[in-house]
Amino acid sequence: MNNEFENNEKVETEEIEEVQDILNTNTDDLVDEYKRPEVKKEKKNRGGFGRGLFFGIVITLLVVTLAGVIASSYIRRQGLVLTTYKLDENLTGHLLSQQMEEKVSEILSALSAYYYEDIDSDKVAEGMFKGIVDSLGDKYTVYYTEKEYQDFMMDTQGVYYGIGALLSQDKTTLVITIDTVYKGSPAEEAGLQSGDIIVSADGIAAEGQELSSFVENIRGAENTKVTLVINRNGEEMTFEVTRRKVDVPTIESAMLPDNIGYIRITQFDEVTAPQFKEALNGLKKDGMEALIVDVRSNPGGLLSSVTEILDELLPEGLLVYTENKSGQRVEYNSYKGELGKPMCVLVNSNSASASEIFAGAIKDYEYGTLIGTNTFGKGIVQGIVPFRDGSAIKVTTSRYYTPKGNYIHGVGIAPDIELEYEFLGGENDKYDYSLDNQIQKAVEVLKEKMGK
Repeated sequence: MNNEFENNEKVETEEIEEVQDILNTNTDDLVDEYKRPEVKKEKKNRGGFGRGLFFGIVITLLVVTLAGVIASSYIRRQGLVLTTYKLDENLTGHLLSQQMEEKVSEILSALSAYYYEDIDSDKVAEGMFKGIVDSLGDKYTVYYTEKEYQDFMMDTQGVYYGIGALLSQDKTTLVITIDTVYKGSPAEEAGLQSGDIIVSADGIAAEGQELSSFVENIRGAENTKVTLVINRNGEEMTFEVTRRKVDVPTIESAMLPDNIGYIRITQFDEVTAPQFKEALNGLKKDGMEALIVDVRSNPGGLLSSVTEILDELLPEGLLVYTENKSGQRVEYNSYKGELGKPMCVLVNSNSASASEIFAGAIKDYEYGTLIGTNTFGKGIVQGIVPFRDGSAIKVTTSRYYTPKGNYIHGVGIAPDIELEYEFLGGENDKYDYSLDNQIQKAVEVLKEKMGK
């Protein structure tokens, strides 16, 4: 859960594995409140519109080739080797053929002649670029405009401008719900609560929209306001929330009875590993004898973040490895000392990507007990290729495998103890660890291992 983020129990995540390096992304999934990029409104000169746009695309492809080589080299230094970035001759021969040029010109000429409003050539060009990427049919391979890329990079750093609420979406109904309200956030100050169903944002209905698109209406410039209509227990309520910079807390921790430590990881961002280490060290100083790590509804995040955290918990050895279409394998290992204490990991159907790397390593090492429901099943990795004009593509580059060689894409990871979530409190009770049946099951398991 991160990004204002759209995490959670009901949305699939496009997780981010490493920005400009290695990424797993969340990110359709739970994305936070992306700001919709501004579109130029001024009228364009339509003279030579079709041919100019076509040759602009050709030039862009050539620029992309050079930028891709540079990006590929950068990513390779980070540990993920992309296939040599060059255009396939069959592909380019088709796309850059005279027949293709004529078809593009015909379409653009028809639009220029008959479309009832003036045409924004910049917007049309961006649409064509997106169309090329979308034609692959891979929802994790995405074209980003310059603004979208800037927002994406900001999200992976755990900082953004918004209201400070984690959103989730039911996969079936597409209902968007506030999952978590961050402490001290604009959302908390305005009176929003976990469980509130979002009806609209600035008059734009949430019904039927994908979370990743709808959040664009919630995020925005600092000190601007957004009007949210929410449904709380059947009653519609309106809230005006002022956006501001939000440092996303990706770690929650507490000491439960019997010296059992609890750490919840909501998203694997750049700030997550340091936050995790701080929380873990604090629990150790307080006398922690066992640990519960909660990655329920965690959409994923940076590969570097999850492996750094696993390095604190597992003995020396393989944590995860990736393979691209050429069969090239890249391994990520643990080198530090292990935790040396009983551990349970909580998972659910929206624990995705980096969360599954975490759960898979723990399970393969038989180092902890997985409790909850089958995980999401995202076993592919994305890499970012930036272009000179500020745009970029996020492209699926490889599959990842657990230490024992399991490929979990579309399958997920089965828990050791299957247990659906149930709130143990009454209708008017607020959430508490003691009223979470999955946490209480983990406590029971750990107490038995501790001999208590």
